[in-house]
Amino acid sequence: MIKLFLMLIIFSEEKITQCHIYSYPSLMPYCGSITNNFPGGLCKNVRTVLLYDEYPFEHEFFLRIVQSFPYMQELCMSNLKSQNRKHSYQSSNDNQNLSVIKYFFLSELRIVNVHDDYMEEFLFDTKACLPKNVSLHLNSESLQRVTRYFTRDVTRMNCAKIDM
Repeated sequence: MIKLFLMLIIFSEEKITQCHIYSYPSLMPYCGSITNNFPGGLCKNVRTVLLYDEYPFEHEFFLRIVQSFPYMQELCMSNLKSQNRKHSYQSSNDNQNLSVIKYFFLSELRIVNVHDDYMEEFLFDTKACLPKNVSLHLNSESLQRVTRYFTRDVTRMNCAKIDM
């Protein structure tokens, strides 16, 4: 049985309104323009996911995405807003109290047009576990800032898995 979900999204800053209809389970290999309002649900057929919102994505959102798309191979995202709850996650051990999100099948990650917080979301080993040989598309200046020119311990494990 296929269920349909209708979601109306209004981007106030851009003065755009979008209407998305999600089928559950999704029969398509692509799911685009996912926002914070995504209702979730298991979508085993989806391999490519596109995330966009004018509101910040928090760590729990990425956990919901991985749970909804367990076989996701490509993730593209665009979001220039800083995470709101980033500071409430931080401890003296540099984010040790977060659940580490495992991206088992991810082979391509496109995070070019994003705030540095999202680079941290994927590169910090306290937040994400990337598979080996993941292809990463990003802004090199942001990468240097987040990794502190590849000297930051918390980014070394995931950076070693990147195939640029």
